[in-house]
Amino acid sequence: MTTNYDPITEQYKRSKQQPWRTFIECFTLLELAGDPQGLSVLDVACGEGFYTRMIRERGATRVMGVDLSQGMIELAQKQEAQNQQGIDYIVGDARELPVAEQFDLTIAAYLLNYARTREELQSMCNGIANSLKPGGRFVTVNSSPMFHFPGSPSFRHFGFETSASTDWQEGTPITWTFHLEDGPFDIENYHLTADTHEAAFRAAGFNEVRWHAPQLSPDGLTNNTPEYWSPLLSNSPITFIECVK
Repeated sequence: MTTNYDPITEQYKRSKQQPWRTFIECFTLLELAGDPQGLSVLDVACGEGFYTRMIRERGATRVMGVDLSQGMIELAQKQEAQNQQGIDYIVGDARELPVAEQFDLTIAAYLLNYARTREELQSMCNGIANSLKPGGRFVTVNSSPMFHFPGSPSFRHFGFETSASTDWQEGTPITWTFHLEDGPFDIENYHLTADTHEAAFRAAGFNEVRWHAPQLSPDGLTNNTPEYWSPLLSNSPITFIECVK
């Protein structure tokens, strides 16, 4: 997991405001998460708490965020201090989650795509499964293992671009470049196949694994046509996964 988020915490926070992330990423992830009222929820790779806070606002009774980046957790804790919601934020590695309790729901936004090898992915999946009660669910948005990043079209008008080496195999780095008003920044993650993900989920103890295509919020059609969004929906660089323990 080579991307160091500490120097880009503020930029990454602002990238969450790009319309595609609101109307596709956020909408689909929260739809899959469902109604969290009365549930305990763990947000792994929580960043500065973007989804963590949303889940709490939607009625989850116990919410915790974990992230590898000290800078991200400090930003999340700063926002918690300004608007106290009763969320705990801790620094921790998803491969060795520092969490003793078990939750009803675990969510993650762009976590598994930081695994460079099958072994790292398995460690993440094991930790996630251990964080859940029997019958608990894991919901995540991830770089799509089915998308061919070396041949990626331009997504520049959405505010980002992706690229990867033509030496396309497990472990190949993928670069995401986000374009903001004050300049671009890069994030690197890695390719592992859908079959590798499926095997890791099953080995970790998940009995059900479902892949979901991104969906568009009706609000996304207020200022843009379906044709505008089509490139992100018909051949998407992201996918959504739902697992049941």
